[in-house]
Amino acid sequence: MNNSQQRGTTGRSQVRRAELIAIGRKLFADTSYDALSMDDIAKHAGVAKGLIYYYFKSKRGYYLAIVEDSVAELVARAAGESEQPNAQRVRTTIDGYLYYAEHHQAAYRTIVTGGVGSDSEVLAIRDAVREELIATIAEGAYGRREIPPIARLALVGWLAGVEGSTLDWIGPADAPAPVPAQAPAADAPDHPDHPTHPIHPTHPGRAEFGALLVRTLRATLTVIEEFVPECPAPPVPEDDLVPVTGSP
Repeated sequence: MNNSQQRGTTGRSQVRRAELIAIGRKLFADTSYDALSMDDIAKHAGVAKGLIYYYFKSKRGYYLAIVEDSVAELVARAAGESEQPNAQRVRTTIDGYLYYAEHHQAAYRTIVTGGVGSDSEVLAIRDAVREELIATIAEGAYGRREIPPIARLALVGWLAGVEGSTLDWIGPADAPAPVPAQAPAADAPDHPDHPTHPIHPTHPGRAEFGALLVRTLRATLTVIEEFVPECPAPPVPEDDLVPVTGSP
């Protein structure tokens, strides 16, 4: 737990801290880390700069708290319903992961690319979320989080491909957003169901892209079984065998 997490953990202080993190997520989504000063942050938040220092000690501490909050949301979204059958959990995990990437694009880029330069703490947060996602997939596929090293390496390779293709799917940060067919409400960018930058219309929808990732994961699980017989590939649900020609 970093110093920013040790303050404001109960009552109104916890609510205030959460409010500042939410404001920071919006600010860092539109502006680079170096371009934002603590004065800028305090002005946008409508609070005294000292209040931000009280909760987070520094701009870096504030940024780390924002990254940690984003990671927690990504992991929670990807984890889905733990009571689902294993095969369904795998699909739910992938859909939740893509949902987060689609609707929180700046935060997703930060998590995957490591944020500010080679900041060791941000990189450690990134590595932790990768380990959690690998464990979540393993639990969905095999019913356990601990798997042999060669099986883990195969899943790490699959996840690396997922990260790269998902970054390409949502597009670069400076890409112009495509004009939606129907303009959302004025407050839509702040709503979690309305991404600030919609996926480009020539890219596949989340359902189709998710189906592609499920297929590649199943191929990976089949290869794992060849190397590690004690990790058999789960049976393929019948609806996963239906060809995917598009997404709703």
